[in-house]
Amino acid sequence: MNMAAVSTDTCGRVELSVRERVPPLLTDLYQFTMAYAYWRTGRHREPAVFELFFRDNPFGGGFSVFAGLHDCQLFLRSFHFTERDVEFLRSVLPPGTDPAFFEFLRGLDCSGVTLRSVPEGTVVFARVPLMEVAGPLAVVQLLETSLLCLVNYASLVCSNAARFRLAAGPKRKLLEMGLRRAQGPDGGLTASRYSYIGGFDLTSNVQAGFLYGIPVAGTMAHSYVTSFTSLEEVWPQTLAAASGDPDPVDVISLTKGSLTRVCELLAAVPGKIREGELAAFLSYAIAYPQNFLPVIDSYSVGCGLLNFCAVALVLCELGYKPVGVRLDSGDLCRQSVDVRRVFRLCSEHFSIAAFDSLVIVGTNNISEQSMIELNEKENEIDVVGVGTHLVTCTKQPSLGCVYKLVEVRGRPRMKISEDPEKSTVPGTKSVYRLVDTEGHPFLDLVCLEVESPPEAGVPLSCFPLGSDDSSVSITPAQVTCLRQEAFTRGQVTHPPCSAAETRAKVHSSLQTLHPRHKRLQEPDSYTVALSEKLHNLVTEIRRGSSNDSNFLLAN
Repeated sequence: MNMAAVSTDTCGRVELSVRERVPPLLTDLYQFTMAYAYWRTGRHREPAVFELFFRDNPFGGGFSVFAGLHDCQLFLRSFHFTERDVEFLRSVLPPGTDPAFFEFLRGLDCSGVTLRSVPEGTVVFARVPLMEVAGPLAVVQLLETSLLCLVNYASLVCSNAARFRLAAGPKRKLLEMGLRRAQGPDGGLTASRYSYIGGFDLTSNVQAGFLYGIPVAGTMAHSYVTSFTSLEEVWPQTLAAASGDPDPVDVISLTKGSLTRVCELLAAVPGKIREGELAAFLSYAIAYPQNFLPVIDSYSVGCGLLNFCAVALVLCELGYKPVGVRLDSGDLCRQSVDVRRVFRLCSEHFSIAAFDSLVIVGTNNISEQSMIELNEKENEIDVVGVGTHLVTCTKQPSLGCVYKLVEVRGRPRMKISEDPEKSTVPGTKSVYRLVDTEGHPFLDLVCLEVESPPEAGVPLSCFPLGSDDSSVSITPAQVTCLRQEAFTRGQVTHPPCSAAETRAKVHSSLQTLHPRHKRLQEPDSYTVALSEKLHNLVTEIRRGSSNDSNFLLAN
């Protein structure tokens, strides 16, 4: 495949991209009306803590992959309102809004905000607090929608990519090619970036390569093939040998001769060859003799394969190395086996070893299920290109992350809902991942921040979420603190990783996960539990809320 050079100067581009795509006005109007109401009552500077989490693992699976933290850090660092922002807010907020509020907004930034977060690229589970955002109440309220926007889709598509990687297995290369099907330009860029982080190897998206340093690859479209009708359209009709011989060679004559030899080898009829397709392949090969990988099913795979072999033979004779072919329709598994058989025949008959290493790319509306089925059938596909089902996350359109208040003025706050699933867990917390003797994580423990951390080898009692309020006793072999400080006092405190480094972290994190938790179908549920003290706090607040429910009417 045609590979573009990867730029190392990506940090400045990424930050500029975030500033342009996520200004502070990219939020819901009610964030400003609430901030104004806090300001009017003098509560806007009260210390508050919010948490970001999701309620269910996506795609019916047993895990998710946390992504979007780097963008959140850059968003917080650049958060401020321009004069144009303030004037627009003046025009959309109700006419009675106090003018002094707009002066307050002019001086607002995130210098008083602290963000603690699970590291980007970590495998995570439902109900675990992924991010904790602490700071002045009005400011951290204004951050809600933007932070959710940056985390929700990034984590969803990264998790989807990780599932595709698990379905494909470790050896097959994966090409993300979903830009044309993505939900707008930003959706396309986000999908390319986090598909790579989730486990894809390449992207077709050139802008993603420019911004994030992702390896870029591409072949050719059917339109290029069908635009040619005869060999007369090939220009130039000569190609210099790779050895550097200054005398160019007439490749038209060479190709006609090689086509005859291929047809004789395969007992094919030369008269049925599409001359326009042969012309397209030859023209492209002259333009890119070291990157020749055409799509061969514009008319029929059989004829396309003959034309490819004829041109590939000529390239080999001139000292170049063709790359391979792309299949884009029909039974990819069967076709790939047939194509590989022909490559081996050519290698043996013409004594050209390059045919043994030709790549076969498959691209035909690939879904997770079809990827699984691909592995269950005999096939010779080296690279799979995935578009629609990856970037649109067709199995589940949203991760459903939420951002909930858990503390104000040092006092715990809890949403108590008639739907138990929508209740929140109060208080500022720490989160620990407990690991068994085989090195597999088996439980995430959510504790109050003031509690001592659990210790390896020491039994503890906890209350799994979703159970019947009964406790279990466990003894971890290892304990890891799951969250770290990522932003404080206006600065990024934990330096972000590159896309390649985060991709490696995803791979490592998935490797530690027990197979029963990362099964793509019917995985075992991973346990998330509350410490005894936190469980008691939840019980106390629920009991107090029930007892005080008629306070106003009774007084």
